[in-house]
Amino acid sequence: MSEHHAFAGLDAADIDSLIHARHGDAFARLGPHPIADAHPPSAVAIRAMLPNANAVHVLARDGDHARLGTLERVHADGLFAGIVAPLADPRAYLLEIEWPGGTQITEDPYAFGALLSDHWLHQLAVSDPAAVLECLGSRHLDLGGTWGVRFAVWAPNARRVSVVGDFNSWDGRRHPMRLRHSAGVWEIFVPRLGPGARYKYEIVGPNGATLPLKADPCAQQTECPPATASVVADATPFVWNDHEWMQTRGERQQADKPVAIYEVHAESWIRVAEDGRRGLNWDELAERLVPYAKGMGFTHVEFLPIAEYPFGGSWGYQPLSLFAPSARFGSPEAFARFVDRAHQEGLGVLIDWVPAHFPNDAHGMIEFDGTPLYEHADPREGFHKDWNTMIYNLGRHEVAAYLHASALGWLTRYHVDGLRVDAVASMLYRDYSRAAGEWVPNIHGGRENLEAIAFLRKLNAEVAHHVKGAITIAEESTAWPGVTAKVHDGGLGFDYKWNMGWMHDTLKYMHEDPVHRRHHHHHMTFGMIYAYSERFVLPLSHDEVVYGKGSLINKMPGDRWQQFANLRAYLGFMWTHPGKKLLFMGGEFGQFAEFNHDESPHWHLLDDPMHGGIQKVVRDLNRLYQHETALHARDADPGGFEWLIGDDASNSVFAYARYDAHGRAAVAICNMTPVPREHYRIGLPRGGRWIEAMNTDAGVYGGSNMGNSGMIYAEPVPEHGKPDSATLVLPPLATLILIAE
Repeated sequence: MSEHHAFAGLDAADIDSLIHARHGDAFARLGPHPIADAHPPSAVAIRAMLPNANAVHVLARDGDHARLGTLERVHADGLFAGIVAPLADPRAYLLEIEWPGGTQITEDPYAFGALLSDHWLHQLAVSDPAAVLECLGSRHLDLGGTWGVRFAVWAPNARRVSVVGDFNSWDGRRHPMRLRHSAGVWEIFVPRLGPGARYKYEIVGPNGATLPLKADPCAQQTECPPATASVVADATPFVWNDHEWMQTRGERQQADKPVAIYEVHAESWIRVAEDGRRGLNWDELAERLVPYAKGMGFTHVEFLPIAEYPFGGSWGYQPLSLFAPSARFGSPEAFARFVDRAHQEGLGVLIDWVPAHFPNDAHGMIEFDGTPLYEHADPREGFHKDWNTMIYNLGRHEVAAYLHASALGWLTRYHVDGLRVDAVASMLYRDYSRAAGEWVPNIHGGRENLEAIAFLRKLNAEVAHHVKGAITIAEESTAWPGVTAKVHDGGLGFDYKWNMGWMHDTLKYMHEDPVHRRHHHHHMTFGMIYAYSERFVLPLSHDEVVYGKGSLINKMPGDRWQQFANLRAYLGFMWTHPGKKLLFMGGEFGQFAEFNHDESPHWHLLDDPMHGGIQKVVRDLNRLYQHETALHARDADPGGFEWLIGDDASNSVFAYARYDAHGRAAVAICNMTPVPREHYRIGLPRGGRWIEAMNTDAGVYGGSNMGNSGMIYAEPVPEHGKPDSATLVLPPLATLILIAE
């Protein structure tokens, strides 16, 4: 080292900006830099900002790591600099750092050139989700023979961004990042850092203020809440064992196949009372939830959002790390193991996904770089009053790409079979839940959110193109046309839509005292008027059993016996009605309490035969629904349904036939009063023997055990427009399902 060049080309302004972490381009000063007038000629200046270091030496990277010299402290706050002889390669040296607690030998982060290619940076700017997956977040990788972690974050308006963590004592002076101006992305490679490292970003906004430390929006792993740091994920590829499922899931999830979804809040499905009431982790859920859902006859389990979220009371609907499975349940690898186990057992996995809004926690995305970046600047567009959350600016290319990448990440990285997209209605309308003057019209003066429409169409196009067999489901509560129509036909491109109208109408009917149901008959029949306008899922979801709405069974009128009978009959009606099925946990055994995320479903109720009877009804309906093609094969075909009796309001009786493509028939008859109907004649699609495949009034379910002894015979007696008919006993508050032999 030459004392003459102790400052190694740094002037007072450089030193001041580096020690106060105000320099906008630390790579221009730190690391190796040629010194034109140095002695010897072509010598290299090496500079390092290492607060609290006692000494810094330069070692040869190759051979026996011979010492090339010592960097001198040029400022007491930890700025070191010096000059070494010419290097064969800018990275042909190591730093030996003497800390108060020991010595560290490492490559110099500032010896590495630009990390991200211009191609991928351009793709990010033009809304390519593959660029987000390729570039952003933290990646453990080998860079030219050196293992470490590449960090990259989009913050185009920041003056300075540093990655901070345990590895640098959370000191923003240690690792200021390089700005790639073309895309507004900051990057750095930290050598010898590995999976499990905690980190955040320290960002100086455009006004010079240092923001609260920000978690990485693209982190693939996080700390367990209430901690908020991002975590470097293990990049080791997961070894999957679900090849057979992945090859066949597209067929299994089509509109002509049975889809029965068990909706689950993962954290509270079972809480372990003797261990602080904790929820199960993914491995425990694989051992208990997978066989339970499969044994109950469900085809899929759907989780309320599992992307990391700070507030447990949001049930996941206010996520902040859209690429990271919540650490509440274990590692990302553990979630992959859960999906793998489910697939091996023939059970699909769906997750709720939230692209509509995000919470305003300071460590999150709100004003991420000191400006409204992910959200709209105008609160009339960017603030959701109902939920006190921020609304994504979907018209910004990088934001759309970020969200599309999240969707593709769940479907590809974790083999998730489909996404149920939350709050689609709030995205489609600019005046959603807003009074006059509180919203901004679109460029044509209308209320439709054109950016959201384009975003959703591209989402579904990307999923269809890149992820074979995966599906998307819209929670859309209005009559927006073409939600499940193809994008090229002008639709939004979803595979299914939640049928919120059917749910509201039928629950309203069931809430009525049976003596009054004759006046509300249309609530049960109206759904068939539009049943084929979309491909529907019939949802009895978590939304219907919270906030004072009462549980499913508490919506049912009458004494205790009648409440159970009503629920059994209603489930029979639902499982025979066109549309895929969804039932929230606890509903499958008639829990009286509303959903409480701090408690498990009341599993002890299964000791009661009446609750156990509801569970058996759901199990047997699922099995019949899967086995009998007439009950599912023409869900999206008007030819698959026929009213036999749709107008008997005085008796509150409904009867209808379901058909498969080969003419196989199933008939459902619902008596929605507590009055048994004997000698009730019904026209049937064909003569001969019919099996009473299901009777929700059976004694094994807790019913009165009235029925037709397991079978009936249709005679050549015309009725209800059919040449054949049969006289039946209709049990009180019950649904019968007949299958033609």
